[in-house]
Amino acid sequence: MSDRPPFRADHVGSLLRPKALIDARVKAQAGQISKEDLRKVEDEAVREAAAFQAGVGLKSITDGEYRRGSWHMDFLYQIGGVTKVQDNLKIKFNNDQGGIEFTPSALRVEGRLTYQKCIFGEDFTFLKSVTPAGCTPKLTIPAPSMMHYRGGRSIIDQAVYPDIEDFWSDLGAVYAQEVQALGKLGCTYLQMDDTSLAYLNDPKQREYVSSLGGHGEDQHVAYIKVFNAALKDKPAGMTVCTHLCRGNFRSSWVAEGGYDHVADALFNELNVDGYFLEFDDGRSGTFEPLRFVPKGKRVVLGLITSKRPEMETKDDIKRRLDEASKFVPLDQICLSAQCGFSSTVEGNALTWEQQEAKLRLVVDVAREVWGE
Repeated sequence: MSDRPPFRADHVGSLLRPKALIDARVKAQAGQISKEDLRKVEDEAVREAAAFQAGVGLKSITDGEYRRGSWHMDFLYQIGGVTKVQDNLKIKFNNDQGGIEFTPSALRVEGRLTYQKCIFGEDFTFLKSVTPAGCTPKLTIPAPSMMHYRGGRSIIDQAVYPDIEDFWSDLGAVYAQEVQALGKLGCTYLQMDDTSLAYLNDPKQREYVSSLGGHGEDQHVAYIKVFNAALKDKPAGMTVCTHLCRGNFRSSWVAEGGYDHVADALFNELNVDGYFLEFDDGRSGTFEPLRFVPKGKRVVLGLITSKRPEMETKDDIKRRLDEASKFVPLDQICLSAQCGFSSTVEGNALTWEQQEAKLRLVVDVAREVWGE
């Protein structure tokens, strides 16, 4: 396998926030320190995170999403035409103890969507500057579907977009400009994180989409179309992957179900190079949908959970890789944790040491299986 990503041992992106960083964010929100002072703390945390990732043997280096409160909203709010609002919708996240409710900030589209700047450009430039030699900086951003999924048509001003197709067109164009701008900054590894294409495998989520006036049974087709529009002018030499998530907040999740409903279109119509897929427990279904993966694409199997501290064993992981290889060649498979460790500031219920052990496990198994 070449040095081009996704790598045999890879990871989704977010890392548990150091206490010093959390404290600095609290002080900045309270007006006790300046934005510049906060950025200095973030810079040092990202520098240490880059060294940490390389130290455990990973080749893909992220900034841990340390500059964000949320994996997706911090990006979406910076698109022209988007307004931040407080959402009254309570989202039920499930866990082994029952569940928790989350009332997040949300958005409304109150103007034509416009591209105003390279949204995470400064963040990527700094990450690239501190990425150790022999490693590749990876930037994670939300997929364009995340602009639409939670609120559907109701969050889009009818006077601004009387024809929904104009909304999709503008959204794809904004993302296409972001991708090109990142390419000019030297980004060769981009990951677009998405919940919609995983959620829509859950019949309850398809019913939810339909209740908003959408088309739950084929909503994934519209999302794949706008996703492809975002990548239509992808720079040569840039690898783009997507991560499909069923929800990740304080070790809890939203949706359940295998990839069967979206698999054919997902693997054969979505123009990405690789897929980070959750397969850490029974909620993810079987490996059978992997039979749709065409030659030339890679799947990064998330066989190690980032939600719980319990450690998987090498033998169990290798057994599951063998099972998956019945549906897609082992040469097209990579390994990772199932999701990020801290999709929001709060993080999952693990310690830093447990996070490190899981990432080392990914690297060790990949070396033993693929010899890399």
